[in-house]
Amino acid sequence: MDKGAIPADARSFVVTNRSVLAIAVPMTLAYLTTPMLGLVDTAVVGQFGDAALLGGLAAGSLVFSVVFTTFNFLRSGTTGLVAQAFGRGDALEEQAVFWRAVLIAVVAGIVLVALSPLIAVGGQWFMGAEPRVSEAMGVYIRIRLLAAPFSLINYAILGYVLGRGEGGLGLVLQLVLNGINIALCFLLGLKLGWGVAGVAWATVTGEFLAMLLGLAIVVLRFRSTASLPRHRLLDMSAFLRMLSLNRDIMIRSFSLLAAFALFTRQGAQFGTVTLAANAVLMNFFLVAGYFLDGFATAAEQLAGRAVGARAEQPFRRAVRLTLFWGFGLAGAATLVLLSAGADLVAVVTTSQEVRSVADIYLPWAAFTALSGVLAFQMDGVFIGATWSRDMRNMMLLSFLVFIVALLTLAPAFGNHGLWAALHVFLLTRGFSLLAILRLRVRTAFS
Repeated sequence: MDKGAIPADARSFVVTNRSVLAIAVPMTLAYLTTPMLGLVDTAVVGQFGDAALLGGLAAGSLVFSVVFTTFNFLRSGTTGLVAQAFGRGDALEEQAVFWRAVLIAVVAGIVLVALSPLIAVGGQWFMGAEPRVSEAMGVYIRIRLLAAPFSLINYAILGYVLGRGEGGLGLVLQLVLNGINIALCFLLGLKLGWGVAGVAWATVTGEFLAMLLGLAIVVLRFRSTASLPRHRLLDMSAFLRMLSLNRDIMIRSFSLLAAFALFTRQGAQFGTVTLAANAVLMNFFLVAGYFLDGFATAAEQLAGRAVGARAEQPFRRAVRLTLFWGFGLAGAATLVLLSAGADLVAVVTTSQEVRSVADIYLPWAAFTALSGVLAFQMDGVFIGATWSRDMRNMMLLSFLVFIVALLTLAPAFGNHGLWAALHVFLLTRGFSLLAILRLRVRTAFS
């Protein structure tokens, strides 16, 4: 078990730089494997030198992200509830939260598999891209959605692990998931020449194998502790609380992905080459975002644990330290992308047209780390504290501001305006949550 998971006292703990980094560093490494997977997927398809295939992969990945990030509450909601139970020293409730999340994951996953043809058609209609882009997009969505039950169960497993502050175990699980995925992506997508279909099948296989490993670890752990009574698992008040929390996080996640969907759709209106260039740059934004997610995860666990233990000073210190480290890392990520971004673009795609357009808009992508760091960190604090209604409301406000910025800036400044609207969205998210944090702290610990 990681050091971050050993409570010296369930109701008294000290938040230090070491305790923040014990969670943030391994989870930063773990989260980085996800956008790295996106870069590998893009690079594999990009080797075919066909902008339509690259655009189809980008559009298909977007639809997949819209669907699955809508269910990200199975990870973040589980983290917050487990962290609070951990702070109270309630081991049975930790188990109950996990199994409730797994039940929701199984049902939701089966429904998504059944609806996959309709989701593919709906995504093609929404994007309105050229026929060859739509064809590649449909292939990707139909195959990748077969992994829905496995992916959602993996969310629940990771949420449980992170709720206990076990960043090292979370890193192992993500390395297994994305390592298998990346290896199979090269084998199926490039070596066997399956292209977009190979990339999708690699994901299905990776999610399934990672699920088996994660369930084995968690179930073996539960067998060494007290068994969970059925009435505790099926406690309706606890289920309703989880569903309420999950509903708010789902609305927040859907709004976030809706903003990214509108961003991608508007890029498609500027042409296939611009769509492909933005797809490459958005992968860089995701790399920076996943860097910051490690510290957001530390904020989730430490803030949730502090709320569960009703410990105000550790809560305040967790907010300060995760924000400090987040800004430092965001600045470093921006410098790396500004200095090495053009070389990375050249690695990702062989299309000279796509490279040229991506280089023009590279600075916009590089600075998303700094404009987004407060939003990532505040999300972590509010998720851990389970202040989901505030997070939902501020996301809806930010989404409305984004739409206004998009409608104003994109027609006037083209793709530059599109990227500027994304920055407005990120800044609004962060500062709106920060504005109401003081009130929530007073009410939570009074």
